[in-house]
Amino acid sequence: MRAVLVLMWVLHWLPLPVLGRLGEGVGSLLFMVIRKRRHITLTNLSLCLPQLSEAERLAMAKRHFQVYARSVLERGILWWASEARLKRLIQIDPAVPMAAMADGPTILMCPHFVSLDVAGVAVMLESSLCSIYTQQRSKVFDAALRKGRSRFRPVKLFSRAEGVKPIIRAMREGLPFFMLPDMDFGAKDAEFVSFFGVPAATLTAVPRIAATTRAKVIPVIATILPGYKGWKVTFHEPWKNYPGEDIVAATRYMNAFIEQEILKAPTEYFWAHKRFKTRPLGEPSVY
Repeated sequence: MRAVLVLMWVLHWLPLPVLGRLGEGVGSLLFMVIRKRRHITLTNLSLCLPQLSEAERLAMAKRHFQVYARSVLERGILWWASEARLKRLIQIDPAVPMAAMADGPTILMCPHFVSLDVAGVAVMLESSLCSIYTQQRSKVFDAALRKGRSRFRPVKLFSRAEGVKPIIRAMREGLPFFMLPDMDFGAKDAEFVSFFGVPAATLTAVPRIAATTRAKVIPVIATILPGYKGWKVTFHEPWKNYPGEDIVAATRYMNAFIEQEILKAPTEYFWAHKRFKTRPLGEPSVY
């Protein structure tokens, strides 16, 4: 893993068009050799986008591997490039919502697009934040990840095992909560809510924390700019009257919003994750 990190550090000096094309080449190779993840990706696409032909889904899956591998190599830029270079490469639309974040508890709801780390950097160039992260198996990579995500501002990163209480305390201290809500972590603290028409175990943490802290929810989406020019980070308007009294309905509202954003950049969503791993009682695995 140390060798991988050294390689990422060396590669981050390359111009983004060169690094991006290199990443896409690696992704094409991985698409051919990592059969398990290819199967997961194609299964997710067949469930969520059945209106596409098999050939269209195959092309989309291959492109997903390309942009995902590219995002991994480009992470070196996020971890080690200068602040000036990052500001040249990250286009923010319309701006980091500093006034809204200063006006009270805030959840920055960031779905799993491959460039989601760019969204975190866009915020940290302007503000501290708190977030939950999954501890990496490699201690070396885990340390690099934590350092890379906190090099511009003090950041509070909590392990998922610590639960939600540290997050609520940090939010009440004025830190926005950068939250990734759309992975399958099992049935605990989740509800089976439609995702592209398929029941998906979906964490209810966004509406529950919003209700507990009276936080506003601001969606943030990171996508790749065409022509290897960098990334675009879009901050949406805060959701109005959210979450309301029905937590399940609020969770469905979140999934519906994510679906709309996926359709704008479908190859960039993290299809290689087992989004439907947890099934309702009695239903067989889809994978």
